[in-house]
Amino acid sequence: MKKLVVYILLLSLFVQKTNAQYYLRGEIKDVKNQLLQNVKILLHSDKNIYYSGSSGGFGLSCRNAVDSLTVMFDGYETVSINVKTDVFQQIVLKALSTNISKNRSKLVSITKDQNFSSTYNWYVSDESYFSLVENEIVNVHKFPNTGFSLNINKASYSNIRRFINAKSMVPPDAVRIEELLNYFNLHYREPDKKDVFEIESQISDCPWNAESKLLFLNVNACKLDMENIPPSNLVFLIDASGSMELPSRLPLVKAAFQMLIKNLRAIDTVSIVAYGGTVSVWLQPTSGAEKQKIIASIEELTANGDTPGELAIRMAYKVAESAFIKGGNNRIILATDGDFNVGEVTEKALEDLITKEKKSGVYLTCLGVGMGNYKDSKLEILAKRGNGNYAYLDDINEAEKVLVKEVTQTFFSVADDVFLNVRFNPSVIKDYRLIGFDNKRDAIADSSGELEGGDIGSGNSVLAIFEITPAMFNGIFDSSSLISPAQVSLKFTFPATKIRKVLNYDCPANYLAFNKIDKEFQFGAAIGMFGMKIRQSKYSNGCDWVEIENIANDAVDQNNYLQKQFIQLVVNAKKIYGKKKR
Repeated sequence: MKKLVVYILLLSLFVQKTNAQYYLRGEIKDVKNQLLQNVKILLHSDKNIYYSGSSGGFGLSCRNAVDSLTVMFDGYETVSINVKTDVFQQIVLKALSTNISKNRSKLVSITKDQNFSSTYNWYVSDESYFSLVENEIVNVHKFPNTGFSLNINKASYSNIRRFINAKSMVPPDAVRIEELLNYFNLHYREPDKKDVFEIESQISDCPWNAESKLLFLNVNACKLDMENIPPSNLVFLIDASGSMELPSRLPLVKAAFQMLIKNLRAIDTVSIVAYGGTVSVWLQPTSGAEKQKIIASIEELTANGDTPGELAIRMAYKVAESAFIKGGNNRIILATDGDFNVGEVTEKALEDLITKEKKSGVYLTCLGVGMGNYKDSKLEILAKRGNGNYAYLDDINEAEKVLVKEVTQTFFSVADDVFLNVRFNPSVIKDYRLIGFDNKRDAIADSSGELEGGDIGSGNSVLAIFEITPAMFNGIFDSSSLISPAQVSLKFTFPATKIRKVLNYDCPANYLAFNKIDKEFQFGAAIGMFGMKIRQSKYSNGCDWVEIENIANDAVDQNNYLQKQFIQLVVNAKKIYGKKKR
């Protein structure tokens, strides 16, 4: 009997030991001490794959106090190491030499030989955003030339609205001021019938800095004739993985696509590729006339399984190419929270994939949904590399705006690879700062980075704002002056022919007091101030919440629901950020 008791005790201790759970923690960086997210980690004891989080950190359970890992990341050397669970792991990965040129960073804006200040990291649950570096004040005598990419992305505004409506502060790197301005399509003036673009400019006072002025640059794209818009070959690439189960995700996506379907024509074609656990062609290419068949197919989707985003993207391009319409609008519309967890999952790997696939002539538009695990950084890079655009759907009203009211702006391009070059006149302008169009930190660090142009859709207005300091105050901005403060070159490519064009424009010295300029320029200034405040910009000290609200109230179009909604957003943000100040 005693032997039996001893045996049972020994067996109990053995079982406890074999079932013991240890917790291994650490973080993964590159040689520049930058944290790396979504790095693949193989735990040898259980043969399972794990990934580092948005902060570059990881934490995982294992059976042994001593274990081993293999760490793999696209573009970096693979590392295998022995680890102890009682030691916090600091893992450093070295970039492959072949990867340095292949993944050369693309710039949103560029001023040669400038130094830029960095920003701080901000992590929100498991969401990911690119770390942005705010544009600095630039001396015109040293650097008169600056250039920046134009696009019609609007995702940042609705994503910010999501945070503020939840009574939460906004991650600074989620704030892209140019996208806030894009959202409202301000000061749209249709170009002459023969022109693709029209450029306007206006000089006025700077509401937050009495020593400065504002230069508004407004680029308007032509409207396509609705009777003659080309047929569309659309592939709905729908994330139906387990993370999409919540009402604000797959159900919202399904409702959004159904609204789009109602406006399709018989000459349009729709295909559906769905992914959740597996990837499948859910609907073969189908005429837009068969609306009920397409809607029924969408309704059958349910959320389940993991997220093989890379394989799904490859499949979507194959389907789009199989139904390709020469001279038509060939486009993949990806709807997802961006949380890929199978196959290639890093921004760099996905960037390489899309750069290769876009040569087919198929555009990629991204529709982001969800919160908590939302991957803004992935969707932004996919849309940019895919010659497409990017929107965030926080509710059904936003879905209607993007897919119904602004469908031609969203899906029908009039020009690709669009960017502006601005050359300031040092006899007129002392210095300047471009508001928004901030670069990613890794793009700034790469001195060989290239300026990447954007895609502009039918009927869009793009508004850029410079804060400028005049070289003198002796009436140089008088409208009678013949001296131009800046010369602008707009460069773009026609989508069908790939012919490159340049439109030149001289900014007139057309100063007007702030209360005399177009109301939509005033409203744009309020948006810029709002963006700087929630971005927590070092240049926002003169931006007062009350003044932002007053400017917006004075300039608002009472018939424009979105403008009135912005004012309420300012009121709500003031409560959130005011509490922080106190």
